[in-house]
Amino acid sequence: MDAQAAALMAMGVAVGLGALGPGIGMGTAVASAIDATARQPEAEGKIRVLMFIGLAFMEALALYALVIAFILMSKVG
Repeated sequence: MDAQAAALMAMGVAVGLGALGPGIGMGTAVASAIDATARQPEAEGKIRVLMFIGLAFMEALALYALVIAFILMSKVG
């Protein structure tokens, strides 16, 4: 396997795993927020704000994986 093929495979793995983890985390966070809101409806505002902050951090992880993929892509050419 040459260096170009290895870099392309690494790019795919970086994006795939980089999206898998935050995707699972986002699903778990939203499910927990819905469960918490159902248990304590009066705390909905605080729960929503904290959930969106957490989702933003998780989305940043996925964007970091995309940046790494772009860096690997620039090494290929």
